[in-house]
Amino acid sequence: MDINEYQANAVGTQQFDSKTEQGITIALLGLSGEVGELLTEYKKKMRDGESYNMFRDKVIEEMGDIMWYLSSIAAYEDIEFSEILKRNLDKVDDRWHDINSLGQFPFEHSYLDDDCIEKERFPREFVLEFKEEVDENNDEKVIISVNGRQFGDHLKDNSYDPDFYRYHDIFHFSYVVILGWSPVVRGFFGCKRKKDYKRDEVEDGGRAIAIDEAISVLIFEYARNHNFFKDIGGVDYDLLRTIKLLTKNLEVKKCTLKQWEQAILLGFDIWHKLKEKRTGRVVCSMQDRSMIFEDVKTLKPA
Repeated sequence: MDINEYQANAVGTQQFDSKTEQGITIALLGLSGEVGELLTEYKKKMRDGESYNMFRDKVIEEMGDIMWYLSSIAAYEDIEFSEILKRNLDKVDDRWHDINSLGQFPFEHSYLDDDCIEKERFPREFVLEFKEEVDENNDEKVIISVNGRQFGDHLKDNSYDPDFYRYHDIFHFSYVVILGWSPVVRGFFGCKRKKDYKRDEVEDGGRAIAIDEAISVLIFEYARNHNFFKDIGGVDYDLLRTIKLLTKNLEVKKCTLKQWEQAILLGFDIWHKLKEKRTGRVVCSMQDRSMIFEDVKTLKPA
């Protein structure tokens, strides 16, 4: 049966007007009650085991009643079931579908800058080196080099209590590797897309850089209360949704929530290694979507 046809038939059997406030209240209370009935069936199944042979029929009945009340609520809001289901599948697909793992990319080209001239593209492979030193104030600072060239200024925690935020640039690099995006890194790499004035202004300019930095701060503060993603296999949906909201007007909006999750977890995986070793080399590949940490203290000279 077509889902919209079911919805129309279900609404036609109502004994109340779903278009009124009283009607929607009845529908909401009814939905709550039927969800409780479904839970009761599972309780009986747990209690009686296989001897409860009515379980399947009762679950179908209770789920049908839930659908019936949902039809009333949807009718009140003038929403067709087909739209609800489509949007839900789009949401789930965005959250869990890693397009790149299937050899398909969420944008026209393999990378967001694939249509640019060579010098305005991210290098597809690069090597990072992190070195920690102590300054004259006895504060730890981190110096980063990319392919042997210093990347930006030295970084400190800029915090009353040491929290190793001085290694946060690794997050920007993980965005490059997984998403092909980071206005911060693009600026330091000197590959801003100046041949396209508007693209350079919007995608690579100050506002986009501020968003890039804001996302890193947001994620770090969230991670602080979640063991910095140590032994945690996922990122909260609300955090990912907030990131999508911040980037809704930028090219990276084409990337999925799943890809954002991968970028975040990869960045923190390397961050933990840098925090432990206080130095290290990270081999980055956009093609393999990988970052490999090398402990320079144990590496043998070539």
